[in-house]
Amino acid sequence: MLDVSTKQSRAKFYSSSEWKILRQQRLELDHYECLWCKNEGKLTTQYDSILEVDHIKELEDYPELALDIDNLRTLCKDCHNKRHKRFNYRPSEKKKRWDDEWW
Repeated sequence: MLDVSTKQSRAKFYSSSEWKILRQQRLELDHYECLWCKNEGKLTTQYDSILEVDHIKELEDYPELALDIDNLRTLCKDCHNKRHKRFNYRPSEKKKRWDDEWW
């Protein structure tokens, strides 16, 4: 079984070619869109934010699912931070080109 118990072992996992290939496949399957934003009717792509591939069932708790593509999803950086309740979470304040237009 995959050892991801230490920061060093997780870094080794995330730098592996096997992970990088699987990560790319997940991004393609999700059309390079944040799935949480999409569920809220908002489109967030690689052009709007940094996209990250999230383990649905945590890597540390379910190492056997580390390379299971069905346990992965694409999230933008803001949603990924929200998901993990990171204290420095601040939604990006970047305005979109037409935010000030009224139609």
